[in-house]
Amino acid sequence: MVCDPPRAGRDVTHRDTPGIDRAGFISALACFLIWGLVPLYFHMLRAVGAIEVVAHRIIWSVLLLTLALAAQRQLPHVLALLRTARALLGLMVTAALVATNWLIYIWAVSNNHVLASSLGYFLNPLVNVLLGVAVLGERLRKLQIGAVALAALGVAIAAAGALSEAWISVSLALSFALYGLVRKLLNVAAMPGLYVETLLLAPLSLAYLTWLHAQHRLYFGHVQSMDALLIGSAIVTTVPLALFGAAVRRLPYATVGLLQYISPSLQFLTGWLVFGEPLRASMVAAFALIWVALALFSIDLIGTLRAPRALPSKG
Repeated sequence: MVCDPPRAGRDVTHRDTPGIDRAGFISALACFLIWGLVPLYFHMLRAVGAIEVVAHRIIWSVLLLTLALAAQRQLPHVLALLRTARALLGLMVTAALVATNWLIYIWAVSNNHVLASSLGYFLNPLVNVLLGVAVLGERLRKLQIGAVALAALGVAIAAAGALSEAWISVSLALSFALYGLVRKLLNVAAMPGLYVETLLLAPLSLAYLTWLHAQHRLYFGHVQSMDALLIGSAIVTTVPLALFGAAVRRLPYATVGLLQYISPSLQFLTGWLVFGEPLRASMVAAFALIWVALALFSIDLIGTLRAPRALPSKG
């Protein structure tokens, strides 16, 4: 399978920090900022059926990624993935998981359930942390444990106040947490891996769009502004997923999980302030607790970034 070249031989200097990869941290930050604002984009597509939107995301993403990978001369990496049984099987699993996540999320945004989807992504990092500890054997520092405990309390309070929409939240959390875990275990390069995922989903997507066209129910081709948004969904899809793929390969999964609270926090504010969804007292309490947890985790991250790493002894 394809993965980044090993970095064991690079020089270690005082700028290195224990457990935190700077490139991975920046990738995660950019990814979650984009995802936090994505409801604004897909809300403009609410007149289009959720399945059609997902199909367009996949088809246009294949075209965009083909051009990007060809320009970067990474298509041989794609061929190597397609010839590797373990990588191909794993990417089939991640393709199914991410398609499920997209479908539920777009349906939720289109049907005014942005707050419920934000709750799902509040829950998602907790699932990531649990998977990181239980499956990958990662360990949390004391301040991180406190942050996780506060975040868990906040999510529990929010869930208790929105049981009728809990299926949205739980489905989004589980599907994406498992997606991230499998991608981390596969350790395939971010862009080629994403390309294979969309390539595997492309035949079903194309078949569905063809069926819609035959039934005269295809939305695409009738309103130019909406066509542009559907085509642009490829950028909204591929850029953050590529950043996420890079982040999960470089950072401890528990760290990715806690940083992920940036995304649902922005989604929460969008659903409340922009789309005017009703704000329950339970959501206010959850929001406050989760941001305190984020503050604790940020303090811990700053501490690790500032702590010097000992130089390896020679001889």
